[in-house]
Amino acid sequence: MTGVPASAAGGSSGAQGARGPAAASGAADGSASASVPGAASSASGTGSAPQGGAKPARAGKLAAAAVNEASLWNVANLLTMLRLVLVPGFVALMLADGGYDPAWRALAWAAFAVAMITDLFDGHIARTYNLVTDFGKIADPIADKAIMGAALICLSALGDLPWWVTAVILGRELGITLLRFLVIRYGVIPASRGGKLKTLTQGVAVGMYVLALTGWLATLRFWVMAVAVVLTVVTGLDYVRQAIVLRRQGIAERKAALEESEG
Repeated sequence: MTGVPASAAGGSSGAQGARGPAAASGAADGSASASVPGAASSASGTGSAPQGGAKPARAGKLAAAAVNEASLWNVANLLTMLRLVLVPGFVALMLADGGYDPAWRALAWAAFAVAMITDLFDGHIARTYNLVTDFGKIADPIADKAIMGAALICLSALGDLPWWVTAVILGRELGITLLRFLVIRYGVIPASRGGKLKTLTQGVAVGMYVLALTGWLATLRFWVMAVAVVLTVVTGLDYVRQAIVLRRQGIAERKAALEESEG
């Protein structure tokens, strides 16, 4: 995948003037030999090809596998892993001492806030610095759903939030995730501005419920959660509409391509 550290992709600094992506691309087309063990000696020798072309090819495959393995431990993936680790810690803090101690609830809010903040940054970092990996594609949405689901279930179990609210939010999240997988053969449903606003509103609302708020703040969190529920339903219906349109377009394009090939 992407996200290759410069030290892993290139060879010695003296053999390569470029680092990072340049070295990786050079190794891919065979123009840069510093990333393959033993290539430096062949470059400084007579210039003839090394005996037995299979050995350098095997070495290149082993080096590429090592680079791909190293790329798993990038900043974006580490933030995702941190969010996954925070889930059981959040639940323990949330339910500590019966679940109604303001101090424990404040610590639980801190864990929830860290998880939400890492959610904002890990995807951005992965795309900006070319650190997207298969692990990140799978683990990131799982981590998002896990921390939000844990918070909603704990709040409903403690009687702070009606179960129907938890059912609506979690049902929508799981349903849209499944819908994306069902129509992925026809294309990708992009995240909309409404979806991003929904995620932000949900995070704020759930965070306010995690804290032991009273008075006007407790009233405010009720209305913030109401807005979050409305956005959850509206954006969910919009994603369903996009999925139907995407499927129809995909079927029409495949039918047209089939007719053209037959003609």
